[in-house]
Amino acid sequence: MEPTKDDTHAIVEFVDVLLRDGAVLQADVIVTVADIPLIGISLRAAIAGMTTMIEYGLFEEWDTTHRQRATPGERSATSNAKVEPETEPLSDR
Repeated sequence: MEPTKDDTHAIVEFVDVLLRDGAVLQADVIVTVADIPLIGISLRAAIAGMTTMIEYGLFEEWDTTHRQRATPGERSATSNAKVEPETEPLSDR
């Protein structure tokens, strides 16, 4: 009996690991003409799920601001009462 490999779930597993653990991509590019450097570009991208980003200290201000702006209906579909937005992020509860 030969081992088989199921390729149908590779993308799903990749996305799951990417969202859970994240990845950082970094690139430095120098554009030159006739061996004269003209433009320097430094690129850095962090890719992860929002929970992972917030755990690593990225997007904390964005998360806090958007949670404060959330209406009570967006925070809790079960509550119909009008409540003032909270000043602390929900993740700190």
